[in-house]
Amino acid sequence: MPVITISRGSYSRGKEVAERLAEALNYECISREILVNASDQFNIPEIKLKKALHDAPTVLGRFSNGPEKYMSFFKTSLLSWITKGNIVYHGLAGHFFLQDISHVLKVRINARMEDRVREEMRRENSGSVDQVQFNLKKDDEERRRWSLNLYGKDTWDSRLYDMVLCVDSLTVDDIVEIILKTIRKKHFQETEESVAELQRRAMLADIESQLIALSPKTRVTLSDEKTIELSGVNGKLKNGSTQEDFSNKMKSQFNIQQVLYREAVAKGHINNFHNIDVQ
Repeated sequence: MPVITISRGSYSRGKEVAERLAEALNYECISREILVNASDQFNIPEIKLKKALHDAPTVLGRFSNGPEKYMSFFKTSLLSWITKGNIVYHGLAGHFFLQDISHVLKVRINARMEDRVREEMRRENSGSVDQVQFNLKKDDEERRRWSLNLYGKDTWDSRLYDMVLCVDSLTVDDIVEIILKTIRKKHFQETEESVAELQRRAMLADIESQLIALSPKTRVTLSDEKTIELSGVNGKLKNGSTQEDFSNKMKSQFNIQQVLYREAVAKGHINNFHNIDVQ
């Protein structure tokens, strides 16, 4: 069955759309659950993960790899959950990590600023119109800066989504109806290839999250179904015994047969694999 991700600004009623869809499809509706799961799995306070997902990285944060580390944990949690299927996810970053997965319908929900102001004031029952509008605009800009700094992409770019819908002349019920009709189309049905690609991304995300403490700059690729390649090896992973331990862990956890290591390339020189694990 198709998976649906919904990106939305604060008080744009995207959460309401997601909940209605999940009810109609008998799907699981998730959002904060991803943060809680990542917090538990990686022993990181939820507030730190939430801040990393919301706030644009500072100069100091970018040098310390803090945002990338937390995003790696979040990505692992999200993709692992999405592989279960029958999911409606509403929140940040889903559209980044699930591009080109054909059975994932990526939707952006927008709303007029005056309607968002009215909705926040109704829910929170506090603040002046000007203050609420200022806060919403600040929140929107923070989210845009976050995505631009980390991924070089703008969350408002319609090319990231299959559909962009506005709660205005279209009601929440209208939008739910449109999405329900769309996911019945052949293009958004699961295929062996799309499921395999999603599982591949989930596995690579998991490996990357486990590498953070050992070799934060290392990049992971899947050479074939049974071989992973680690390039730009640095930090603790340059140690032979650490590599052996990590290789054995990967083989046990993911049924990998071979792990290839390559150190970071310096001054433009090609550096062949310094250690090829063939056990």
